[in-house]
Amino acid sequence: MSRETWEIVQESGIKNVEIQLALQCAPLIAGLKISNLFQISIEDYIQVLKILKNSRIMIYPLGVKGNTIALLLYRKRSLEGYLDQEKVKELLKEFGYSCTSIKEILVTFRKHYQEYLQKKCPFPHEIGFLLGYPPEDVEGFIRNNGQKFLCVGEWKVYENSKAKQKLFQKYDYTRENLIQLLSCGIRMDQIVSIMGA
Repeated sequence: MSRETWEIVQESGIKNVEIQLALQCAPLIAGLKISNLFQISIEDYIQVLKILKNSRIMIYPLGVKGNTIALLLYRKRSLEGYLDQEKVKELLKEFGYSCTSIKEILVTFRKHYQEYLQKKCPFPHEIGFLLGYPPEDVEGFIRNNGQKFLCVGEWKVYENSKAKQKLFQKYDYTRENLIQLLSCGIRMDQIVSIMGA
């Protein structure tokens, strides 16, 4: 992130909901990603609902820990298409998902995530599938226990690192642009509308 953009973030307040959406979810808002994990304080949840109300971005609450709620923000058709890939279905089945509909997968994942929050099980790394990460990288992460990766960006990369590093640069560029738009007085709900999200 450029120094200028970082200063905007600092001036606006790092806890500002619109800034947090830009920092955590810009690639989703811009259509570069199919989903994002978004963590926000419970008191800011209603504002997130209002910002995304007229968009194509769905909101699925995963769980609450302390004063923070974890949300899966996603584009339904895109996530359905991703989850319908043979390799993804095969891997999900291998990791204990007998269901195939997006609704069933989300319900099962939320159960796993909430068990993790209650310290009943380890973190459910299959979240990588819900976040639309390349299947080979999710599989590589799980099989290698997060080790032996080629590079790190939005996720740990196990194959095709050059292409993914370029993608990570696009994500960073998109974050910068959204923060710049916010600094010009454009509201996040307007940005979401402009981006066709």
